[in-house]
Amino acid sequence: MADSSSVSDDSNTDDNSVSTFTSSLVFNIVVAAVIFIAFCVLRSRFKRVYAPRTYAVGKEKRSPSIGAQMLAWIPAVLKVDEDKIIKRVGLDTYMFLRYMRSMFVIFVVLSFLSLVTILPVNITGGAGATELNVLTIANVPSESTKLWVHIVFFMLFVAWVLRNIFVELQVYTRLRIWWLTNPSHAQKIGSSTIMVSSLPQALADSDKKLESTFDMFPGGVRQVIVNRNCSDLEEIVDERDKLAAKLEKLLTSYAATSEKLHKKAAKKNSTYKEPKRPMMRESKVPFKGPKLDAFEFLASKIGELNRRISELGGDPTQFKRQSSAFVFFNKQVAAHMAAQTVLDYKPFSMNLVSLDVSPDDIIWSNLNLNPYDRRIRSYISMAATVGLVIVWSIMTAALTALVSVKNLSKIPALKNMSDSKFFGIFTGIVPAIVLAVVMALLPIVLRLLLRLEGTPRVSEVNLRLLNRYFFFQVWNVYLITIFTSSIFSIATDGLLNPESIISMIPEKVPGSATPILTYILLLAFTGAAKELLQIVRLALRYILPLLFAKTPRKISAAETPAEFDWATSIPTHSLIFLMGFSYSFIAPIVNCFAAVYFGLFYLVYRYQFLYVYNDANWVTGGLSFPKSIKQTMVGVYISEVYMLLMMVAKLAKLDHINANAILRIIFPAIILLLTIFAHIYINDAYMPIINYLPIRGAVEIEENPRIATTFPDVTGNGDLGADELETDSIKAAENKMRRMLYATYGSLVPKQLIDYVLTKVPRLLSPRSPTPDEEQSVNGPAHDSALVSMPTAHHYTDVRPSNDTNIISIDPHAQSLYPPMINEPQDMGAPSMQSISSTTELRNRRTNPTALSVRSTEQRQSRYSMIDTNLLASVGENALAEAFSNPALRASPNVCIWAPLDNFGLCNELHKDVEKWAQGSIRVVTEGTSIDEKGHVRADVEFDPDDTDFVKPAIRADSLHKSG
Repeated sequence: MADSSSVSDDSNTDDNSVSTFTSSLVFNIVVAAVIFIAFCVLRSRFKRVYAPRTYAVGKEKRSPSIGAQMLAWIPAVLKVDEDKIIKRVGLDTYMFLRYMRSMFVIFVVLSFLSLVTILPVNITGGAGATELNVLTIANVPSESTKLWVHIVFFMLFVAWVLRNIFVELQVYTRLRIWWLTNPSHAQKIGSSTIMVSSLPQALADSDKKLESTFDMFPGGVRQVIVNRNCSDLEEIVDERDKLAAKLEKLLTSYAATSEKLHKKAAKKNSTYKEPKRPMMRESKVPFKGPKLDAFEFLASKIGELNRRISELGGDPTQFKRQSSAFVFFNKQVAAHMAAQTVLDYKPFSMNLVSLDVSPDDIIWSNLNLNPYDRRIRSYISMAATVGLVIVWSIMTAALTALVSVKNLSKIPALKNMSDSKFFGIFTGIVPAIVLAVVMALLPIVLRLLLRLEGTPRVSEVNLRLLNRYFFFQVWNVYLITIFTSSIFSIATDGLLNPESIISMIPEKVPGSATPILTYILLLAFTGAAKELLQIVRLALRYILPLLFAKTPRKISAAETPAEFDWATSIPTHSLIFLMGFSYSFIAPIVNCFAAVYFGLFYLVYRYQFLYVYNDANWVTGGLSFPKSIKQTMVGVYISEVYMLLMMVAKLAKLDHINANAILRIIFPAIILLLTIFAHIYINDAYMPIINYLPIRGAVEIEENPRIATTFPDVTGNGDLGADELETDSIKAAENKMRRMLYATYGSLVPKQLIDYVLTKVPRLLSPRSPTPDEEQSVNGPAHDSALVSMPTAHHYTDVRPSNDTNIISIDPHAQSLYPPMINEPQDMGAPSMQSISSTTELRNRRTNPTALSVRSTEQRQSRYSMIDTNLLASVGENALAEAFSNPALRASPNVCIWAPLDNFGLCNELHKDVEKWAQGSIRVVTEGTSIDEKGHVRADVEFDPDDTDFVKPAIRADSLHKSG
């Protein structure tokens, strides 16, 4: 058995854990405090960065404004009810917040139990460990019966985690059914639509055969659309859009220059000279060909491309059919049944089916891959992923070893410096920062590989990235980085004494708690504070637009609310759970900082999702939550393996093996076996319900539609609508409040305890009355949410340029004076695209290009309030076919150029010339943008320049084909 002096000597020579931990703790707390204070000060001043969801989303999804007090945001976000969170930010966000809260509760309980039980045992163990190792299991002798404390409480830890997983899955399954059938989702055509890939040629060539294949499902098929290969048209549209952006930039620059020169001439009382027009060559080869007027060349070229778009897009039948199609069912349950059915008897035929399809989510270039090509690509992608694992492992290990005090002290020139405070700070901060930078580059590469595999949807790419990025995190950040120092030390010392390798594990591995602590500290304090401050968004909002956003469109785009990076954030949080739980019995202090991490991020994320992030592009119905659960189970398994290996290593250090030591190995093995059984039960009981709409649930909701509009009983007891037929309004309100309390506290305490408290304190069942601010800011008039639009651009009558930005500021008081507008009824007589196999109206619309007419301010909507009515289930077949056709087929043969007009009207004639050169297929829109006194371009971010009507141009349509 190794004596304690060796442990002490080794610790004294190469362990600066206290200095490293202390410096990291102080550094991160100071940085986090500074960032936190900066956020509290800036929050009320920069609404477009820190509260865009108070205006830049649909009215039913807005959050009420928060006062200017520094800490007012904390109670404001904590008091929001569960159903309001789902209404405002969706089920994906709600389940993510529940996951963060569950992790916080788990580690709070673990911290309390471990600090009062395991930590005292470690401190009084007497194995002679030093520095932070005194707080770890390394300080407990191998022969000590105190090790049973670690085993018993680790069993309780595992049971507590599994209990929370079961409760949260129970909640999610009920919420998932409710979300699928709720009118806000069910009324969208995508809820009853599937996208089928790898169609056999016979079905791809015949709409009738394809429709008859799926017509056997309940309710039958409403419509089928086979996708077409429009690559030639896509190239033309892309070229046209690039030229239009260039023309827009040149017109904006020319207007700003004209404004400055005119003011300069007026100031000097001299004659105004028109600025020199930009010139360019037609050839892409540098210095080849004559110089041409850029405005005339670009406008003419765009007009030519618009005519080609009109001609090619007018006849979709000329494009070859692809091996994928959209199938629209009359019933939602039919789509879910089709997605679970074996559709063909041929290998790999129709084997890829996607549910809840949205046109904006589709990667159109991946729809025509045959199944064998897609499979080969997946093999190549996996091989590339394995190669990345190896490369990143080498990079991570090398970087970590390079900044390790233990390894730096072996360099003769730095040997005497290894005990200095500088080295403690260096190893406490630099490794974590280096890791964060290296890991930030990885998702870009992984996303590219997943797209190259042929994944048909962006949401599927992100969901699959959750798994791959988590694997990378576990391997590179955890297994490689965390154990680089301990493995290196074991390998070095083991060369001299190979028999001692196993016995060194209980001494060396607990020492890896220091890098774990520093990494958690970096993310808990500095990471949470940075997430709150949104320094990148702040720069994009106020600094970068001054340098790069030179056109109104780019200035407006810079104002788009930020999107949350689900694919990389969720694996990072799962990794922190793994780090914390795997060391919960080895170094109990880790539990405390893991609890701080999840607590801070839970608070921060509640604010970010309610007030900052735009969740419109991530709508999966919470499908990321089951993946989080699976990643949590990985953390549980690794922790159990640690416990088993730790007990085996303790056994190897004994001179004489006894029954007590053997039992200490058997019990962790039993824990591992029981966890496997629990995991099998989770997969069998919950996963099928999560992915698809259960038939019984669909039947119950069809019989009683009120179920789909009322917050469900998430406890999972009874039928879906057990109390929905309650006629007493007071009783119904109490039942709803009871369900809300179940959802809020059901994962913390048993349901029976909640019922007992409610019987003793019945006033808790009284619904909280919304404040006047909430009523006015969120609810508004009782209109159908599908019809309510946001205040339009003309609502903001008190419009004035802000001094520190290119954005036209909005006066809140003036905004509140105007009531919300209701969308006008759709003109059912307006021409729309015929079925994708028909060409009459589509050809007429494209072969008769029309000029664009900007709507009056009374008709215009805010760009944030646009509702794509073609994606609602009530639309006709024509609009449906257009909405789900290739974007190139949907491209308009007209272009809207958004550019400012100088205050002296000097560019009026130029704009008319541009429209004339494009033969009426370009309209220069000058509304919503201006040039201020300093010559800076301003833009109203609520203004949508593409919200235009088509009217007949002054020129004859046939002249478009004769010109050029």
